[in-house]
Amino acid sequence: MSDDPFVRHRSLLFTVAYELLGSAADAEDVVQETWLRWSDVDHAQVRDARAYLVRIVTRQSLNRLRTLARRREDYVGEWLPEPLLTSPDVAEDVELAESVSMAMLTVLETLGPTERAVFVLREVFDVPFDEIAEAVGKSPAAVRQVAHRARDHVAARRPRVRVDRTEQERVVERFLDSLLTGDLQGLLDVLAPDVVAVADGGGLARAARKPVVGAERVAAYLVGGLRKTAGELTASTVSINGAPGLRIELDGVLATAVAVTVVGGRVTHLFAVANPSKLARVDAEAALTR
Repeated sequence: MSDDPFVRHRSLLFTVAYELLGSAADAEDVVQETWLRWSDVDHAQVRDARAYLVRIVTRQSLNRLRTLARRREDYVGEWLPEPLLTSPDVAEDVELAESVSMAMLTVLETLGPTERAVFVLREVFDVPFDEIAEAVGKSPAAVRQVAHRARDHVAARRPRVRVDRTEQERVVERFLDSLLTGDLQGLLDVLAPDVVAVADGGGLARAARKPVVGAERVAAYLVGGLRKTAGELTASTVSINGAPGLRIELDGVLATAVAVTVVGGRVTHLFAVANPSKLARVDAEAALTR
């Protein structure tokens, strides 16, 4: 293990930046910017290197969030976070897995930048309020109020049922078998009645421009999409953002990563990312940690 605190905490810094930005590419840029700033600091004057580095990464992420907001206004179709291939270690840390799940990241997108930063730092990384206050430029009292509002906002929108990993895997396997065989009834059996499918093609890949809602509509959309696909389609289960998901290839080339949310033994959400510029992190496991 390196003596340099930056090297020691690099995966933590990436995880913080990714949860704030929803983009692995932008998170890597922020981590690199943090390294440059860290290199210019007299390390002997830094009392708590971890807190100092988290503060830098948070400030850089907040600056970038404002740029990303403008970029996303011009995005074609639905915007989804960049999917990550994650290790079993991430799935074993239930709170970390939930915090990087597609379902949670899409909820975090509905928060303002400061609210998002306060929520992530407090709820996921247990950063003290005074340190968060320094990172976001507010008083500790104001941060406490922001944290309370953000917590209520997220609680009202995220799935409330924590699902057993084995059950998740079983449901995703059933879903995949039904999908690959074009079994419409099998899909209807595994999809929740109010299932929501969101696809992100970014204008670069075929994808529904708006969410598809309801078991019958989603099943028809999936089976219809399969029938229109030209080429050899293969799919396998992988860990996407801390939970069982799907890796779909067309003629041997990665075409789509699908994150699946399972509640009560059925699929409640499908997040399918087909934008090729967002698929680079599905080939190698991302180093995530708290």
